[in-house]
Amino acid sequence: MSVFSIPKGFQTLLYKEVLRFWKVASQTVAAPVLTSLLYLLIFGHVLENRVQVYPGVGYTAFLVPGLVMMSVLQNAFANASSSLIQSKITGNLVFVLLAPLSHWELFSGYVLASVLRGLMVGAGVFLVTVLFTAVGFAAPWWIVIFAVLGSAMLGTMGLIAGIWAEKFDQLAAFQNFLIMPATFLSGVFYSIHSLPPFWQAVSHFNPFFYMIDGFRYGFFGQSDVDPLLSFTIVCGFSALLAVFAIQLLKRGYKLRH
Repeated sequence: MSVFSIPKGFQTLLYKEVLRFWKVASQTVAAPVLTSLLYLLIFGHVLENRVQVYPGVGYTAFLVPGLVMMSVLQNAFANASSSLIQSKITGNLVFVLLAPLSHWELFSGYVLASVLRGLMVGAGVFLVTVLFTAVGFAAPWWIVIFAVLGSAMLGTMGLIAGIWAEKFDQLAAFQNFLIMPATFLSGVFYSIHSLPPFWQAVSHFNPFFYMIDGFRYGFFGQSDVDPLLSFTIVCGFSALLAVFAIQLLKRGYKLRH
């Protein structure tokens, strides 16, 4: 076998995970796109002339990158977490565990599928929302980098949540009390410079803020913090989560025992 060949087990798991969300694309892809479009139409219509964000950037245009990234993050998390919890409850997780898959292959298969779903939904949101407002591409590489890093990080968080949760209620609590608040308080709908100093300081402890702020920089060339700082923090946080998730898979925590 060539050193550069892709393991068949990993390919099969990735194919299974992609097929799982693609078979119900109306729920996993189309529905989030519609939700983001409604956010854009409602918030953009109400606040377009009332909220000032970056110089020369209208509020509706400002919303587009935030909504795209929010969709990417939420759907990447949902993909891995829902797959694992469904497999646990239905009892078919055993077929994945019986296969000769290393913990690295398990991690890569689940996270990469989450990245693909997140990017697919994000692309759909962008294509629909730009029909209503124009946005530029000041630094396209930052857009790609933060989209991939953000979806991988949330895919990893989804994997951890799916490993930890034993029923849908626990997974819903993880999403409702951690993922949703962190996403909505990350600057999707506002610039943190519009917040009082205390809440600006609090926002800097939210890793989701750096993902969305860096992603937005790629469109406008303007951001609340230096994109290099955002990149460093997101990379560091993603690495810590990846190490933790891989260790859980290696131990078989709540999977094999």
